[in-house]
Amino acid sequence: MESITVAITGAGGAGAISSGELLLRLAGRQGYFGMLKKTFSPQIRGGESAAILRLSPQPVETFDGVIHLLIALDWHNFARFSDEVPISAETLVVQDVQAGTPPDNVPDGAETITIDGAGVAAGVESGWVNMVFVGLMARVLGSDVDTVEALVAQRFRRHPEATGQAAVRAARAGFSLTEAERLRALMSELRPTRAVADRWLANGNQLAGLGALEAGIRFVAAYPITPASDVLEWLAGHLEASGGNLVQAEDELAAINMVIGAGFGGVPAMTATSGPGLALMSEGMGLAVASETPVLVLNVMRGGPSTGIPTKSEQSDFNLAVYGLHGDAPHVVLACQSVADCYHTTAWGAALASELQTLVIVLSDQFLGQSMQILDAPETTLYRAERFKPADSSEVDGYRRYRDTASGISPMAVPGDAHCMYTADGLEHTESAVPSPRAGDHQRQLDKRQRKIAQHDFGDSWYTLVGSARADTLLICFGAVTASAREALTALATGGRSVALLSFRLLCPLPLDQLEPILTCYERHWVVEQNHSGQFCHYLRSLMPAVAFRSLARQGPLLITPREIVDAIVGDSL
Repeated sequence: MESITVAITGAGGAGAISSGELLLRLAGRQGYFGMLKKTFSPQIRGGESAAILRLSPQPVETFDGVIHLLIALDWHNFARFSDEVPISAETLVVQDVQAGTPPDNVPDGAETITIDGAGVAAGVESGWVNMVFVGLMARVLGSDVDTVEALVAQRFRRHPEATGQAAVRAARAGFSLTEAERLRALMSELRPTRAVADRWLANGNQLAGLGALEAGIRFVAAYPITPASDVLEWLAGHLEASGGNLVQAEDELAAINMVIGAGFGGVPAMTATSGPGLALMSEGMGLAVASETPVLVLNVMRGGPSTGIPTKSEQSDFNLAVYGLHGDAPHVVLACQSVADCYHTTAWGAALASELQTLVIVLSDQFLGQSMQILDAPETTLYRAERFKPADSSEVDGYRRYRDTASGISPMAVPGDAHCMYTADGLEHTESAVPSPRAGDHQRQLDKRQRKIAQHDFGDSWYTLVGSARADTLLICFGAVTASAREALTALATGGRSVALLSFRLLCPLPLDQLEPILTCYERHWVVEQNHSGQFCHYLRSLMPAVAFRSLARQGPLLITPREIVDAIVGDSL
């Protein structure tokens, strides 16, 4: 066994998510790598919740669709997400005595251990049943009682002292349960590496915020929306310490316009949202393109359309990000490839927005944004949001804000620069920023805005290519699917099949001159994505009609697993 997956389920408020977070921290202290996926109801209170942990001696970035151990704090509402927690006859089920009746999808052959968590908690004058199971699993993971008590106390540090002490007592009682020895057999084949002090425990939203901050973002305006709100919460505690400001706007329209105003004023700025908010921002984003104002928009995708499934992951905002602006509005769309890559890609987006004086949309998703991962500390980003300004008096004397340069990038002054006043609005304009309806001026500015993006050298950061050029099949993907595709690649190689993987970080503009030589090396091209209609595949087909792209597309909220990808490739080659 190379990894073990543990699911903790319960009704909203039962403490499944907080229990999973504590166990992930404990696993990290024991030297494990791991990942925690959070799944919960879109209801504000109540509903269902689950924490799904995958632990391994080696780095893990996704889930394999197998549950080895299920801890049921209760069975209430379990059926609402049972497809996300697939139980088999090999799953060991640990349930609280007051959990209720197991659902029909629990196989008759599944081994079940029943623990009187409520009774154990009551015996130590505590109501924290979930902490009993945290203590039990801490012993299973090989932790010591002092470590688990310290972590629980830290978790409850903002609660009244009596509350924290009660939680610690429950965890200590759970640590003493004899059932731990039976469960330890599950972990016997996993040998964690030596614990490393500088490993990080973070989610993609936190790392995206860090990347933006270190790249120079100093103004953030946003309206809270699931699952992007974590970005704002993290930045709220760190931005002002770096000399920046964060504003909670009254809605998404106000947020995008505040960010445009900050960018116009010379401050690198961003907002974070999800699909419904991105739709509302589309007019404002067009203003950023027309006025050539640097703006970074982080879109943490969720299930749609409309309100959709706010707490679940999907890649269905692709079309909106690429095509969702009115008129001809060339801009840049990037995609984070992993939880760790949220740091680098968001920083790159901040730098590109300033360098190209345009809108940059960075796509993440609920899985990347809210999943917690134990990972090695990323290398510090070298991307910086730097502005191209009038360089000398010769430019200032005849300042033309939208001068038609060879690169398409014009000299951008900020309010207060001497002799650099200009009209700033969304109307089409001359090189001197005078509003103009003339066809020639319109074409000149359209050409310039297109040229500065089409001719830009994005370097080698636009993609990741894994595998041999001698392979006959190429997997093509972006975003969270990358981790599943990477794991499928390993499984296929073990089975003797030669497959390569191309993951895109730059989705728009598509670097066709660099992409075509890569694609010609392979006979089959499979596009794997997490949406219903195969949006990315249709996009590739429209730009490269000579390539026979195959599509493996499925909507969320269930993640595409490595096994699904393996089955598609094996079936295609039979």
